[in-house]
Amino acid sequence: MRASKSVYQPRKTPTQQRAWRTRTRILAGAARVFAGYGYASGTTDRIAAAAGLSVGSLYQYFPNKDAILLVLAQSHLDQTADMVRQTLTEPRPIEVWLPVLIESVVGLHAGNPRLHQVLFEEAPRPPDLLNRFRQVEDDAVAAVATLLRAEPGLGVVDPDRCARFVVATIESLTHRFMSRTPQIDADDLADEIAAMVTGYLR
Repeated sequence: MRASKSVYQPRKTPTQQRAWRTRTRILAGAARVFAGYGYASGTTDRIAAAAGLSVGSLYQYFPNKDAILLVLAQSHLDQTADMVRQTLTEPRPIEVWLPVLIESVVGLHAGNPRLHQVLFEEAPRPPDLLNRFRQVEDDAVAAVATLLRAEPGLGVVDPDRCARFVVATIESLTHRFMSRTPQIDADDLADEIAAMVTGYLR
C-alpha cells in the first residue's frame, strides 16, 4: 500500500528567523547522521542529538526521517538544476561546455558522496521526488541536445538520443565512483568521464 503524501511532508514551514535556524540545524544534523550511519541507522534520535535538540522539537518540524531526507534530496536536485542553467546556457564548443558540466556534477557530489548515496540509493523515493528527478534530468538532456545541434561539425545524427546518453553516463559514473570508490580523485574522475563522453560524441 502506498504511503500517503503527508508522510513525507514537513509538519510546518517556518515563518520566523529563529524557526528557520532550527530547521537548518535539523537538516545539517541529518546530513551528518545519514552520511555517518546510513539510512537504516540514521534515526530521528541521532538527528536530534546532532542538531542539539530534543526529539520532540524535531517532530515539531518533521514527522519522520523520510520527510527530512526528502528536503535534503530536493535541495540537491535544486542545486543540480541551477548548475545546469549556469553551465549550459549558451552555444559553446564541446571542449568548453562538456568539461565544465562534468566538473560541476562531480563537484556537487565530491563534498559528501556518502550522503548522496543514501539519498538516491537507500532512502524511499516518493512520487514527487521521482517526478522532480525526471524533470531535472529532462531539462539537462534538452540543454545538452541544444548544444549538440549548435555544433554540426560533431556529426551527431540524433542529438536528443545522444544527449540522453551523455547525461545518463555523467550521472551514473559520478554516483558510482564518488560514493563507492572514494580513493579516486574528483579531478581524475572528471577527466576520465570527459574523455569517455568526448570519444562517444566524436
